[in-house]
Amino acid sequence: MENIIEVEGHNMERYWIDTKTEEKFGGNSSMEQHMKVSDMPAFCSEINGWLSGRYGTEQGGQIWEATCRQYEEYLKELPDYGGKKNGHALAVYGGLLIFSLYPQLPDQPPMEELQDFVSHMFMGAFEKLGRLFDLNRKLDMRLIDAVFKKCGDRDRKQYQQYPATFCNVSEPYDRENRAARYHFTQCPNAEFAKKHQLMHVLPLLCNSDYWGISRIHGTLIRCGTCGNSDKCDYCVVGSESPLAQKYEIVKDEGGFLVSREKA
Repeated sequence: MENIIEVEGHNMERYWIDTKTEEKFGGNSSMEQHMKVSDMPAFCSEINGWLSGRYGTEQGGQIWEATCRQYEEYLKELPDYGGKKNGHALAVYGGLLIFSLYPQLPDQPPMEELQDFVSHMFMGAFEKLGRLFDLNRKLDMRLIDAVFKKCGDRDRKQYQQYPATFCNVSEPYDRENRAARYHFTQCPNAEFAKKHQLMHVLPLLCNSDYWGISRIHGTLIRCGTCGNSDKCDYCVVGSESPLAQKYEIVKDEGGFLVSREKA
């Protein structure tokens, strides 16, 4: 039993992951650098809670087992992202969990029916942050710009070591509009989705950013992502900013949320 870890779902049912079974897929050195399912217990709980609520405990458990098997298969072909050392590890490997999950769902539900739980899975911490952080305050906007730049410096160092990871390009702070900006020219999740014909699932990940930024009283202004454009852009302003009022959020033909200037 020392190889078994317990994961608690939202509805208090418990699920178990056999880490010894996982280890048999990690026999080579490159495989050992990737995150295993058991490295993401909070994400496992989110997914299992949703599965049990929708499909019941028995069928939900079967879908979860199939998801884990698919995840392990995908790990075998991944490039080296740096594993847990990657600053975006949970975004990359959590994304892989969602890519592994959706094809196992027997009813293939519309993406809208998964969006709330996926957004909370990736961005739930922003709800707590929003109790203290408000992007309508000038100081908080400067702080998030500093965070963006620090993350950008880290990302560029990691990109040199792991060329398949995110490629982050920093942009100057816009003092006039109090806007913090940066963009990615490469996203592992987008590259994976393109390779595996999972572009219909990718918007679940990308669209979560809008919800997350709204939790800290901000607005994300985004013209595109690496899934529907040549870059994934982040322009973040306070929700009460005049710049935010110039845009509306629409869904494009691929299911991606994008910001469009109002007519």
